[in-house]
Amino acid sequence: MTESHRPRRPSYRNPAALEALGVPSDPIAELHAAHETAAVLVHTGRAARDPAVTARLVAIVDDIGLGTLADLWSSRPARSLPGALWRLYLLREWVGTDPQGAAREYAAGVRFTEPNHAVAGVDPPGPLEVQRVADEILRGVFDGDFAIALERAAAFCLVVAAGRADVAEGTRELVHAGRLQDMASDLTACAHLWRADGLE
Repeated sequence: MTESHRPRRPSYRNPAALEALGVPSDPIAELHAAHETAAVLVHTGRAARDPAVTARLVAIVDDIGLGTLADLWSSRPARSLPGALWRLYLLREWVGTDPQGAAREYAAGVRFTEPNHAVAGVDPPGPLEVQRVADEILRGVFDGDFAIALERAAAFCLVVAAGRADVAEGTRELVHAGRLQDMASDLTACAHLWRADGLE
């Protein structure tokens, strides 16, 4: 083996040097932060039983930005409390950013998956209605049955996925429809875990 191709031993860098490079120095602390913030958020909302608190929690992305939640929760497993919350807030943000597109895809998907349409509860499937339902789903996390909120979000994703696949003009939209189906499966699994007191 030549000198230029010889494997090099990993070098040790102290935490300060890693932070200077932008590398997180404590992945365990990040893991705890993700799960603790998710648990505190849900517990605070469910304990308060105050519509004003619920409204602030539903709209928390408007205050702190989606990037902050992504930093906290997006790397956690989909079938965990922070993973579920990340997907619910991401869904709300997407619908809020593109209500016309969400409504168009939802309306296209209704005829393929009527039972999921009944669970999601978007009626009629217009831009204002999809935004209202996205907010209602998150509101259910804090002042309703969390498992039902997750199932409702899953049903919403399945209707949109069917509609997106139907109106797709290329493979990119089909890939995104598949991702929505995966999200629906994860949210449904999270609902089962919540009912079994196993969503952490």
